[in-house]
Amino acid sequence: MLPRLLEKIARAQALVVGDAMLDRYWYGEVERISPEAPVPVVAVNRSDERPGGAANVARNVRALGARCALLSITGDDRDADILQRLLSEEGIESGLYRDKLLNTTVKLRVISRHQQLLRIDFESPVSKDARVRLLDDYLKRLSGYDVVIVSDYGKGGLGYVQEIIHAARRAGKPAVVDPKGRDYSGYRGATLITPNRKEFELVAGAFRDNAELERKAAAMAQELELDGVLVTRSEEGMSLIERSGRALHMPARAREVYDVTGAGDTVIAAIGCAYAVGGATEDALHLANVAAGIVVGKLGAATATPEEILHEPATEGV
Repeated sequence: MLPRLLEKIARAQALVVGDAMLDRYWYGEVERISPEAPVPVVAVNRSDERPGGAANVARNVRALGARCALLSITGDDRDADILQRLLSEEGIESGLYRDKLLNTTVKLRVISRHQQLLRIDFESPVSKDARVRLLDDYLKRLSGYDVVIVSDYGKGGLGYVQEIIHAARRAGKPAVVDPKGRDYSGYRGATLITPNRKEFELVAGAFRDNAELERKAAAMAQELELDGVLVTRSEEGMSLIERSGRALHMPARAREVYDVTGAGDTVIAAIGCAYAVGGATEDALHLANVAAGIVVGKLGAATATPEEILHEPATEGV
């Protein structure tokens, strides 16, 4: 029942913790190949900046109507200023812990004729002191929120992820995690983790069919004391396997894929918002699937609004 679920989400409050970054886009035309090397020359005529990483998760939460706060570590620089301003403009409360020893993570994408030609990443390691300050503030804020969404982009800003998850569960809050890396033990005890297929297979091994996926995901949930594992599978849709072994497989929505950037952010934001208001698992998955289908039809890290979701043909009258 998506209309009713979205009405409830408008009263929810989500706390997003993770690796925020600034997404920068340079747009231009390619008219020739460089005489210096066999590469295209892009004549940049427009630029754009958007919150990325965990900040894009927060954008998606806010777009769905929930109130949202973001806790993350950045540099103490102009890019952090830009990120904070962009978050404020979207009504997102930001707790950015500025570390003078690092640069704010920036992903620069060069785009021509709706195609990404190049991505350049700027990043540096996070200090222990900044991680401790973030954890302290998180523990102070936790009671005021309905759900904790952990967005791990592997940038080092989540050195205390176990403490974050355990504190949420002790407080009776769902904790959903978008994981990274080869070792998921740091996410033990989470309500749900949401790896994509490649990320899941990196940890659990390849699967050939749904039955094999269900066995591997249920074993992972048992071992890590998770309520469930949601595997996003691109054109194959998404699969949610609970610790009990119950599985829900949802096919991808048929539409032209324009850009998959940030689709995982949309999924975890939708799941987190649904869990924040006690939504049924099936409804949470449906909301995430519809929202993800909308954002892959847009260029760059994007969001899906309740109006867009309810205007999708398959959701009218649901």
